[in-house]
Amino acid sequence: MSTPAETVLDIAAMLVERARKAGAEAAEAVVLEGTSLGVSWRLGKLEDVERSEGRDIGLRVFIGKKQASVSSTDLSEAALGPMIERAVAMARVAPDDPWCGLADSGFLARDWPDLDIEDMTPQPSAEALAAVAAEAEEAALAVPGVTNSSGAGASFGRSGVALVTSGGFAGAYAGTSSSFSCSVLAGEGTTMERDYEFSSKRHAADLENAKDVGRRAGEKAVRRLNPRKVKSQSVPIVYDPRVSGGLVGHFASAISGSAIARGTSFLKKEMGKPVFAKGISIVDDPHMKRGLRSKPFDGEGVKNRRTQLIEDGVLTTWLLDTATARQLGLETTGHAARGTGGPPSPSTTNLYMEAGCLSVKELIAGVKQGLYVTELIGMGINGVTGDYSRGASGFWIENGEIAYPVSEITVAGNLRDMFLNMTPAANLEFRYGTNAPTIRVEGMTVAGS
Repeated sequence: MSTPAETVLDIAAMLVERARKAGAEAAEAVVLEGTSLGVSWRLGKLEDVERSEGRDIGLRVFIGKKQASVSSTDLSEAALGPMIERAVAMARVAPDDPWCGLADSGFLARDWPDLDIEDMTPQPSAEALAAVAAEAEEAALAVPGVTNSSGAGASFGRSGVALVTSGGFAGAYAGTSSSFSCSVLAGEGTTMERDYEFSSKRHAADLENAKDVGRRAGEKAVRRLNPRKVKSQSVPIVYDPRVSGGLVGHFASAISGSAIARGTSFLKKEMGKPVFAKGISIVDDPHMKRGLRSKPFDGEGVKNRRTQLIEDGVLTTWLLDTATARQLGLETTGHAARGTGGPPSPSTTNLYMEAGCLSVKELIAGVKQGLYVTELIGMGINGVTGDYSRGASGFWIENGEIAYPVSEITVAGNLRDMFLNMTPAANLEFRYGTNAPTIRVEGMTVAGS
């Protein structure tokens, strides 16, 4: 963190105090700051180096059942004074919002665990990052069949969050991220195919070996060469972990308190009912050690915790912040997230579907004809009906074996049916903010030639 926690907390506390003096009945302030360093590398040469530093402040004020939010990157007195006055003036004329307000004091976090999300080793130099990117690209280009590079990159970032409310909460934390990636092309002319691989962790020491990542990028690109088209049909679809987390993400959107309160979710009447196949569990865990989205408290200062959203296929809870909880007559689940430009909204942290019992080979072995999806295109998701339609590419399955690459196809179904007909494999890894193992979904439609 570029500034001591005490300093950013002082800034947030100052904003709240001045807002109260300016006429706000209640207020909360958030300070976000971060630094990042990244390099791009292509065909053995450094392409660019980017460094950024920034600090954003956000202030939300309340007068009765009215609220207003303002934000700024300018912390000078010339900017702060008018910003605070503007926020209070906006709140006085804002429409009533019966659900707005600070979180009740009984829900606030008073202490929190050490999540080990900040790498305390010295920040890497641009030269060190370039060496990692170069190593990954070199390994990818060495794979037979790889003909060109889209580039490799490596980056490091450190961010800090401070939140203070007039309701009695004050807290701050910092986190880091280290990552690198490589993208290459295989083939020639109009038959070229591209693929990529990456590694991203909170601590640089946890990153995968650059040569291994680069080699996998090259092998994936070569594997996609000479794709075929398939006829339209109804078959099982197997989702690679690269894309299976998207299905869990669609589920999270459907149980967001915002969607439930508006009545715009196909799951709005499914609380306590089987939503997924029996045996499936989905968890959101903000306190995962070194988790990519771990945080010690939520965006309103509320105590957060590991939450089992799906237990043995049954829906157990919504994702709620304070406002949506009040609107639904419930209690916040500690899922508030916010930036500096507006009020909080419900969001997940480290979201994942727990691993199943079958190996990937066993999961595919039962598929006589089907599709193994490695890439999805577009966002044809209807949150009200659950209808699902996306462009896809991957590999055709014949008699339980990967047969050949396919592209220019569309996969379609309805999320309600898809959730109830899922089988997860045992290969869960935590590579993204939202993760899932390989997943087989029965009875979907493949639209091809």
